[in-house]
Amino acid sequence: MPLLRSVIILHFIILLLPLSIYSQQPKVKNLPNYDRQRFHFGFTLGINNMGFAVKRNPDLVTYDTVFVIEAASQSGFNLGIISNMRVGEYLDLRFIPALSFAQRTMHYTFARSTDSKIIESTFLEFPLDLKFKSYRINNYRVYVLGGVKIAYDLASQKAVEEKTDIVKLQRFDHYWEIGFGFDFYLHYFKFAPELKVGFGVNNVLVPYANVYSSSLDALKSKVVLLSFNFE
Repeated sequence: MPLLRSVIILHFIILLLPLSIYSQQPKVKNLPNYDRQRFHFGFTLGINNMGFAVKRNPDLVTYDTVFVIEAASQSGFNLGIISNMRVGEYLDLRFIPALSFAQRTMHYTFARSTDSKIIESTFLEFPLDLKFKSYRINNYRVYVLGGVKIAYDLASQKAVEEKTDIVKLQRFDHYWEIGFGFDFYLHYFKFAPELKVGFGVNNVLVPYANVYSSSLDALKSKVVLLSFNFE
């Protein structure tokens, strides 16, 4: 289960990083008035691991004897701009439009052969999240967040007709998101490693008359995103 292994690895990274920084126990409070600002901005760099939740066609075996279909998640990266609005002492509203490069692979097992289809996507993403913050201790605090995201696939082949051996996806997708992170108040800026998981709401599969699509009933996106926020 590549996605599960990736989640475990990312959890270890995000837990060990803040512990090593916080072990210094800073005594001087950096950016003491930072959280009093109504708005602040920044940028984010991220590593994503994107895959599919696969629902097979009930008549799977009738499609050229397709026996097994598996979706393998792949790694990509994200670039985004952070816009943060202070709602209350422990609550923020965040809008982080981003450009995301992702890749997923579908593996098909037939009676006498195997085949794979690589699906590359370039997303414009528009997430809107609520961030619930803990009490600040020195230069450190933890937070959880949740919200929704709209994604538009610039590389979608939905309208392509000349290729017959592809898996077509819808251009638009919608996600539920949940995650957590750590805020570190440094001398000149705030640094925040963050781990977020997204679950696609829509069936993004476009019906198409080939064995690679007809053997599927639905595809729903899922993504794990490790971000490094600079604000």
